[in-house]
Amino acid sequence: MFKVLMESFYEKGFADGLPYQADGTPTAAGGVTYADYVRAFRSVHRLNPDPNAREVCVLCGGHLGDTPHVDHWVTKGAFPLLSVCADNLLLICSTCNEAPNKGQKPVHSGGSFSDWFHPYLRAGNSRVQLDYVLPAFEVQCSAAPADQPKATNLDALLNLSSRWTREFKAEYAKHQDVLHRRERRRIALGQARHSLAEIQQHVQKWAADLSPNEPHHAVHSVLSHALMQPARTQAWLAELSAVR
Repeated sequence: MFKVLMESFYEKGFADGLPYQADGTPTAAGGVTYADYVRAFRSVHRLNPDPNAREVCVLCGGHLGDTPHVDHWVTKGAFPLLSVCADNLLLICSTCNEAPNKGQKPVHSGGSFSDWFHPYLRAGNSRVQLDYVLPAFEVQCSAAPADQPKATNLDALLNLSSRWTREFKAEYAKHQDVLHRRERRRIALGQARHSLAEIQQHVQKWAADLSPNEPHHAVHSVLSHALMQPARTQAWLAELSAVR
């Protein structure tokens, strides 16, 4: 019964206004609402202060999207007292919050939180790193030995490696298409084909222009390092030589 009451309090309270202001001061009316929380979170966590800039999901680093979810890090069904706790709420993209990703999965191991990151209290930012695996062209989520269990749990919770690999391959395909279209245009105009140096310059310029405030920055940075490998630029040169 208590669980049902707390969940009802959260659902109704967040919609109509919780009985406290943003600074924690109790109030009988005009308290924090769902919309207030979303607006405040987006403002505080915006990487680029320009209101028209893209926003980044704090869990996966991808696009936050137009309809982000207010998520309970620890599910309100398991811990109803934390349903309106500020340290248990965060705004994430809908992909992170829906199956087969986080959803209602537990963020502890057998009741212990020691091997888990926490968005505020034990953040994984700068402690989780992305590695690429060639020739499979896959992205893996890793960390220093002390943090590896936490990175493994976070990866399993959000399926980060598979999602980052999809973005990695999609961005690769985009640049592959750009070079192929440029090669066909050169042929049509009777111009010289791409040289190895020009392919390298394309990758270097793209890498230099990557913005840390943009979605998928970490994945794209990893891709830029992969594309600068001599074997990869040589492979692109061979591909372009077959373009007609």
